[in-house]
Amino acid sequence: MNARPTAAPRGHDVHAGAPGGASSALRRAAATVWRHGPLVSRIVAAIGGGYALGALASVAALALPASRPQAVIGGMLGSFAVYAAAVIWVFAARSATRAWAGLALAALPLLLACATVWGAGAAS
Repeated sequence: MNARPTAAPRGHDVHAGAPGGASSALRRAAATVWRHGPLVSRIVAAIGGGYALGALASVAALALPASRPQAVIGGMLGSFAVYAAAVIWVFAARSATRAWAGLALAALPLLLACATVWGAGAAS
Protein backbone atom coordinates (compact mmCIF):
# COMPACT_ATOMS: atom_id res chain seq x y z
CA MET A 1 0.00 0.00 0.00
CA ASN A 2 1.39 3.38 -1.04
CA ALA A 3 0.94 5.98 1.73
CA ARG A 4 2.48 8.89 -0.22
CA PRO A 5 0.00 11.15 -1.97
CA THR A 6 0.56 11.54 -5.68
CA ALA A 7 1.40 14.97 -7.03
CA ALA A 8 -0.98 16.73 -9.39
CA PRO A 9 0.23 17.10 -12.96
CA ARG A 10 2.08 20.31 -13.68
CA GLY A 11 -0.23 23.22 -14.50
CA HIS A 12 -3.19 21.75 -12.62
CA ASP A 13 -4.29 23.40 -9.41
CA VAL A 14 -5.34 20.78 -6.89
CA HIS A 15 -7.31 23.38 -4.92
CA ALA A 16 -9.07 24.99 -7.87
CA GLY A 17 -12.48 24.00 -6.58
CA ALA A 18 -11.65 24.80 -2.96
CA PRO A 19 -12.65 28.16 -1.47
CA GLY A 20 -9.02 29.21 -1.06
CA GLY A 21 -8.14 28.48 -4.70
CA ALA A 22 -8.97 31.97 -5.95
CA SER A 23 -6.87 33.66 -3.30
CA SER A 24 -3.86 31.49 -4.12
CA ALA A 25 -4.27 32.43 -7.79
CA LEU A 26 -4.35 36.09 -6.79
CA ARG A 27 -1.24 35.63 -4.69
CA ARG A 28 0.57 34.03 -7.63
CA ALA A 29 -0.54 36.86 -9.92
CA ALA A 30 0.59 39.47 -7.39
CA ALA A 31 3.95 37.72 -7.07
CA THR A 32 4.34 37.75 -10.85
CA VAL A 33 3.53 41.47 -11.02
CA TRP A 34 5.89 42.18 -8.11
CA ARG A 35 8.66 40.27 -9.86
CA HIS A 36 8.16 41.80 -13.32
CA GLY A 37 6.98 45.27 -12.25
CA PRO A 38 10.40 46.95 -12.25
CA LEU A 39 11.15 45.60 -15.72
CA VAL A 40 7.82 46.83 -17.08
CA SER A 41 8.44 50.20 -15.42
CA ARG A 42 11.84 50.46 -17.10
CA ILE A 43 10.37 49.57 -20.49
CA VAL A 44 7.70 52.24 -20.10
CA ALA A 45 10.35 54.73 -18.96
CA ALA A 46 12.57 53.90 -21.92
CA ILE A 47 9.80 54.22 -24.50
CA GLY A 48 7.67 57.01 -23.02
CA GLY A 49 10.30 58.91 -21.07
CA GLY A 50 12.83 58.69 -23.87
CA TYR A 51 10.28 59.97 -26.35
CA ALA A 52 9.34 62.84 -24.03
CA LEU A 53 12.98 63.82 -23.52
CA GLY A 54 13.62 63.65 -27.25
CA ALA A 55 10.62 65.86 -27.94
CA LEU A 56 11.70 68.36 -25.29
CA ALA A 57 15.23 68.44 -26.72
CA SER A 58 13.81 69.03 -30.17
CA VAL A 59 11.80 72.03 -28.98
CA ALA A 60 14.57 73.31 -26.68
CA ALA A 61 16.92 73.53 -29.66
CA LEU A 62 14.79 76.39 -30.94
CA ALA A 63 16.07 78.45 -27.99
CA LEU A 64 19.62 78.26 -29.36
CA PRO A 65 21.03 81.32 -31.13
CA ALA A 66 20.75 79.93 -34.65
CA SER A 67 18.51 80.50 -37.62
CA ARG A 68 15.13 78.82 -37.33
CA PRO A 69 15.76 76.16 -40.04
CA GLN A 70 19.15 75.31 -38.51
CA ALA A 71 17.61 75.02 -35.04
CA VAL A 72 14.82 72.75 -36.30
CA ILE A 73 17.22 70.40 -38.09
CA GLY A 74 19.66 70.46 -35.16
CA GLY A 75 16.83 69.72 -32.75
CA MET A 76 15.62 66.82 -34.83
CA LEU A 77 19.10 65.32 -35.07
CA GLY A 78 19.80 65.92 -31.40
CA SER A 79 16.53 64.35 -30.33
CA PHE A 80 17.69 60.96 -31.64
CA ALA A 81 20.84 61.13 -29.51
CA VAL A 82 18.82 62.21 -26.46
CA TYR A 83 16.34 59.36 -26.98
CA ALA A 84 19.15 56.80 -27.29
CA ALA A 85 20.89 58.17 -24.19
CA ALA A 86 17.62 58.01 -22.24
CA VAL A 87 17.08 54.37 -23.17
CA ILE A 88 20.64 53.49 -22.18
CA TRP A 89 20.27 55.38 -18.90
CA VAL A 90 16.99 53.68 -18.00
CA PHE A 91 18.49 50.20 -18.25
CA ALA A 92 21.84 51.19 -16.70
CA ALA A 93 20.30 52.72 -13.58
CA ARG A 94 20.37 50.66 -10.38
CA SER A 95 16.61 50.68 -9.95
CA ALA A 96 13.48 51.69 -11.81
CA THR A 97 12.99 54.54 -9.34
CA ARG A 98 16.42 55.94 -10.13
CA ALA A 99 15.69 55.59 -13.82
CA TRP A 100 12.51 57.67 -13.51
CA ALA A 101 14.29 60.19 -11.27
CA GLY A 102 17.09 60.55 -13.82
CA LEU A 103 14.60 61.18 -16.61
CA ALA A 104 12.80 63.79 -14.52
CA LEU A 105 16.09 65.48 -13.63
CA ALA A 106 17.12 65.59 -17.29
CA ALA A 107 13.72 67.01 -18.25
CA LEU A 108 13.97 70.06 -15.95
CA PRO A 109 16.51 72.13 -17.93
CA LEU A 110 14.86 71.10 -21.17
CA LEU A 111 11.51 72.29 -19.82
CA LEU A 112 13.04 75.64 -18.90
CA ALA A 113 14.45 76.04 -22.41
CA CYS A 114 11.10 75.00 -23.90
CA ALA A 115 9.31 77.54 -21.72
CA THR A 116 11.35 80.33 -23.26
CA VAL A 117 10.47 79.07 -26.75
CA TRP A 118 6.79 78.67 -25.92
CA GLY A 119 6.72 82.08 -24.22
CA ALA A 120 8.37 83.74 -27.22
CA GLY A 121 5.85 82.06 -29.53
CA ALA A 122 2.91 83.40 -27.52
CA ALA A 123 4.34 86.92 -27.54
CA SER A 124 4.68 87.11 -31.30
